Amino acid sequence: MAELPVTFIQVTDITRITPRMARVTFEADLLDDSVGLTPDQQLKLCFPRPGQSRPVLPEQSDDATGWYQAFLAIPEDERPWMRSFTLRRRVPGTNTVEVDFVLHGDSGPASAWAGSARPGDRLGMVGPSALYAGPVSLTDSITSADWLLIAGDETALPAIATLLEALPERTCAQVYIEVAERAEQQTFRTAGDVTLHWLYRDGTQAGRSEALADAVRGAEFPPGRPFAWLAGEAGVVRALRRHLVNDRGLDKRAIDFSGYWRVKLTQDDAPTADDMAEAQERLAEYQAAADGQS
Repeated sequence: MAELPVTFIQVTDITRITPRMARVTFEADLLDDSVGLTPDQQLKLCFPRPGQSRPVLPEQSDDATGWYQAFLAIPEDERPWMRSFTLRRRVPGTNTVEVDFVLHGDSGPASAWAGSARPGDRLGMVGPSALYAGPVSLTDSITSADWLLIAGDETALPAIATLLEALPERTCAQVYIEVAERAEQQTFRTAGDVTLHWLYRDGTQAGRSEALADAVRGAEFPPGRPFAWLAGEAGVVRALRRHLVNDRGLDKRAIDFSGYWRVKLTQDDAPTADDMAEAQERLAEYQAAADGQS
């Protein structure tokens, strides 16, 4: 199988786990053996255009960029909408995977699709793949720290769940999660020593709320050397990272950060100057880590 798998997946079940979160179970045509073995595995889902029963998929590729060139070669009126997600779970020994969708109305192709999905519906999936794993694994970074700081909004909940479920026994973790309201809380199984801080917007629009950033800024951190994992709206993630580096003195290499979405922008919109600067910094840190491993 190509190192970056491209496959069709078919809906077998849909479960509403909270009022604004749906868990969709898929059966994949093809799935690499490594899928589901580590936390925070990223993938891309391809959604059909109007009039299509299934999306047109790019050719598989053995490198990190070839598949995207093939994607862009698809005629624009046939090219699927593509969105990034985290693998929530793979059923061991099967090609069955679960992906959680935030339901925020029909303003985007992913949420609109999930709101009306039925068993038998088909999407495309690109990844997950070790091609996009860093030279230092996330698990190694977590276990080498004295404690773990996790902060994110509801879009980060699937990844946060996989991280907590993978924690070694008695690993200390302080977790800050911003959601729309109390009904959006979830429960997690974990062997770690985890303290959950749920933050509620109660009507404030996601991405404009200061609840997550304010909670982390005001937190009393445990002693020792932390590793921080941050994800959610890009502007909030950048603000949290600046706080941790400038005010808390964390080494940039001790922070894993990702802007999952942007206020008023989608993944179809061009990157902003801040997005490009963030990408360049992530690339520089990746290269520094790779040089340190060589």
